Amino acid sequence: MTATSADATAAPGPRSDATRFRRQSLYKGDPGMWAFALHRITGATIFFFLFVHVLDTALVRVSPEAYTEVIATYKTPLVGLMELGLVAAVLFHGLNGVRLILIDFWWQGTRWHRQMLVAVGAIWLVVMVPVVVRIGMHMVERFL
Repeated sequence: MTATSADATAAPGPRSDATRFRRQSLYKGDPGMWAFALHRITGATIFFFLFVHVLDTALVRVSPEAYTEVIATYKTPLVGLMELGLVAAVLFHGLNGVRLILIDFWWQGTRWHRQMLVAVGAIWLVVMVPVVVRIGMHMVERFL
C-alpha cells in the first residue's frame, strides 16, 4: 500500500466544534431560504385571517347583535396593528408569489432570483411606507 492510498483510507481526525456545527446545519441562511420561510408564514397568517373573517361574517346571519358585539371588539389599537401586519403579509405574499412564478416559468428565473428578491423587498418597502402613514393616521384619529 502506498502512502497516498493509506492516507485516503485512514479514519478522519477529530473535528473542531465549529466544523461539526457547520456540517450538521442544513440551512445556511441563504436569502432564498428566508423568503421561503416568510412566504409560508405569511400564507398561514392570511389563511387564519380569512378563516376568522368568514366566521365573523357568517355570524350576521345567526345573530346580528352578536355580530355587532364582535365587530366592536375589533375596534382597538391592537387590532389596528394587526390590520397593518395583514396588509404587510398580503403584499409580501403576493409579490413573492410573482417572483416564484417567474423563477418557475421564466427560463432565466433561477439566474435572477436574488435580484428579484431584492426587487420584491424594494417594492414592498416603497408600498408599505404610504400604507403605514395612511393606517397610522387613521389609528391616531380613532384612538387619540
